[in-house]
Amino acid sequence: MWKQSTVSASVVALCLTGCATAPQTRAEERSLEEQASTTLDTMMARDPRLSELVDSSVGYAVFPEIGKGGALVGGAFGRGVVYEQGKPVGYVKLSQASIGAQLGGQTFAELIIFRDGNALTRLKTDNFDVGANVSAVALTSGAAAAAQFEGGVAVFVMPRGGLMVDVSVSGQKIEYEPQG
Repeated sequence: MWKQSTVSASVVALCLTGCATAPQTRAEERSLEEQASTTLDTMMARDPRLSELVDSSVGYAVFPEIGKGGALVGGAFGRGVVYEQGKPVGYVKLSQASIGAQLGGQTFAELIIFRDGNALTRLKTDNFDVGANVSAVALTSGAAAAAQFEGGVAVFVMPRGGLMVDVSVSGQKIEYEPQG
């Protein structure tokens, strides 16, 4: 059992680190940007007050689809687009590896809102991670009103499919690459 868990953890770690942050072609960039725009529109339709938070923010990152799965050892991966003052400025890659009580798989969209310049600068200059003090808010009508900014960041998730016992966002590592 221990050997199987170690092998699983190694495979998850390799998968999470081996993918490029930005799309490789202009067509892939356009596709990701279209998916991010559609996802943001869907999120705002679910909670119209979300647009107030987005419009008043310095920037935000939209991950149209994050896949997450695990059986004791787990991981998550997704790509997204970073917007500053409503315009795309770069791409992000989210990865997460975990060991512990978890079972199943799920896909979800994620929106990270940066309330101030310091939070957005951290994303652009470092490998940003979502710490243990940040909680995700499940996107439903009225969710924006309950948003809690921690370190200038608020996180919203919108389930897409699947079932998983673990729905945490802490420990997510996010890498940024400017548009080029």
